[in-house]
Amino acid sequence: MATGPDSTLDGIPPTGDVPEPSLPVAAVARRLGIAPSTLRTWDRRYGLGPRGHKTGRHRRYGPDDVARLELMQKALVRGASPAEAAEYALKAHGQVREEEPPATPLAETPGGAALAKGLGRAALAMDTAAVQQLLIDAIRTDGVIASWDRVIRPVLTAVAGRWAHSGESVEVEHLLHECVLAAMIGATPLLGPTRNPRPVLLSCAPEERHSLPLYVLRAALARREVGTQMLGAALPADALAAAVRRTAPAAVVVWAQLPRCGDPTVFNQVPRTRQRVRMFGCGPGWASARLPSQVERLDALKDAVDRLEAVVVGD
Repeated sequence: MATGPDSTLDGIPPTGDVPEPSLPVAAVARRLGIAPSTLRTWDRRYGLGPRGHKTGRHRRYGPDDVARLELMQKALVRGASPAEAAEYALKAHGQVREEEPPATPLAETPGGAALAKGLGRAALAMDTAAVQQLLIDAIRTDGVIASWDRVIRPVLTAVAGRWAHSGESVEVEHLLHECVLAAMIGATPLLGPTRNPRPVLLSCAPEERHSLPLYVLRAALARREVGTQMLGAALPADALAAAVRRTAPAAVVVWAQLPRCGDPTVFNQVPRTRQRVRMFGCGPGWASARLPSQVERLDALKDAVDRLEAVVVGD
């Protein structure tokens, strides 16, 4: 029986011939908490794909490949641009691991708040866990309204601007939207008895799909024990009218983010009920609209919370 270095024992190859374990794209994406499409983009643009990959075959990442991706992700979280992060990962891997990654800001946010910068970096790195934790920290520290104004909205605006300018990062915008939505729902206490006997209906204008601010408003009102009913995005005017008939709310808030969605005629379809229903147009989409006399304009969310509380708690 041969016992040389090329022999095998019971079909097991010698140690030096054992191939390194590899992972498919989906498994690596789950490990890093990013989208599979992001991995493919990093491969195509920056050469951070699996070494030895041949065209026409499925990508499979070995330990060294994953290590390079983890270095890139670390650099992104610290604020490097994707190109800088990729260059760092390719150079640093296999060299001095203690070398610090570059820290060039990826997306500057108005005011330069530390939490906003951190949130922007985590979002661009597609680091879901970090995004969620930063949102929790911001809400715990400043509350939902201040977190929205100082941290979340500037980052959402920056990411949306990045997409509008270059066509990139739509996946980042979607991830951030879902994380913010989950954070606001999590920050909304479940109420038993409320201070207002009749609820506040929260709805977007019929063509408006930007509903995140309504979730912020709902969370802030719930924290003051003001009960609401969320009707969400793009609610048709006849559906809003039906909801008013069925619930007899104390107030109706219609959110419009975009001016083209701020059509005042939606208020004309709100039916009259035996008890007075106060109506409010909230959001920047109503800025240039001529609202009916019975509709009050609410601009900033903080002012909206204060005004709605004052109106409905006394009704």
